[in-house]
Amino acid sequence: MDAELERWKSAGRYFDYLGFEVFYRVAGRPVGEAPVLLLIHGYPFNSFDWASIWDVLLERFTVIAPDMLGMGFSAKPSTYQYSVHDHADVHEALLAHLDVSACHVLAHDLGDSVGQELLARHEFGDWSYRPLEFASITWLNGGMFNEAYTPRLVQKVLSRTPLGDVFARVQGGSVFRRVMDRTLDELFGVDTRPSPRLLEQFHQIMDYNDGAAVTHVVGRFVTDRYAHRNRWVRAMRETDVPMRLIDGPADPNSGAHMARRYAEVIPDADVVMLADGIGHWPQIEAPEAVLEHFLAHVDRVLAG
Repeated sequence: MDAELERWKSAGRYFDYLGFEVFYRVAGRPVGEAPVLLLIHGYPFNSFDWASIWDVLLERFTVIAPDMLGMGFSAKPSTYQYSVHDHADVHEALLAHLDVSACHVLAHDLGDSVGQELLARHEFGDWSYRPLEFASITWLNGGMFNEAYTPRLVQKVLSRTPLGDVFARVQGGSVFRRVMDRTLDELFGVDTRPSPRLLEQFHQIMDYNDGAAVTHVVGRFVTDRYAHRNRWVRAMRETDVPMRLIDGPADPNSGAHMARRYAEVIPDADVVMLADGIGHWPQIEAPEAVLEHFLAHVDRVLAG
């Protein structure tokens, strides 16, 4: 395993979620001595997505960052009904395990959908474990409104067609890797594309613990975005939780067009557009800018 990934994994812990091991990192200032920040990663990687902004966040927060089931260093059961609701349950269970009752949230990609579900539980009172209070929510690029989401062809094939099961048998091969690398290049900005080492790290994260067998199954969470769209959007429109969207406009999936939709749907929408060349992973492509706009949002909330 890549040395940087090994250090990330070695610094983490595991907790039992209904018989499955869930990896998480908790670091920074002790719980109770600083605001808690929950980081919710995207698909198909893991909490390592936050590595570029991690150290700065530790100066201000107690930072909690789990790997969702089926991804990263968590268990990847092959016979499992992965869903946004279950991912939300895992986050609830972890926060209950750590005795956390209030937090800020920073979410990306699939993490946006999980954050939307958690916000809906906050608004409508249907928690699986125990109630949580959200001090603020910051969204990064993600498919918050399915009507504006435009996934790449390989994403559609893997998550929405029976061909996903076929591709699962060849994942890890050279052909699949080339297709995946090309797709990742499309999602990053032209001038911020991933280095060969970062691509290798991405593949190691996906392949860990036989992840190739379940990546396409985990990706079927996109159907939840259709089924629960109105509930999630209602929660976002009615909430008093301060929200901010920080968007990389060059993202072909959920870039400038998703930000426009957010501004159309969310009352008094707080939207920050990053530089034109930033794509789907702003926390990797423009970490300083993400930190600037995220911390400004939190500071405004804390100032009351």
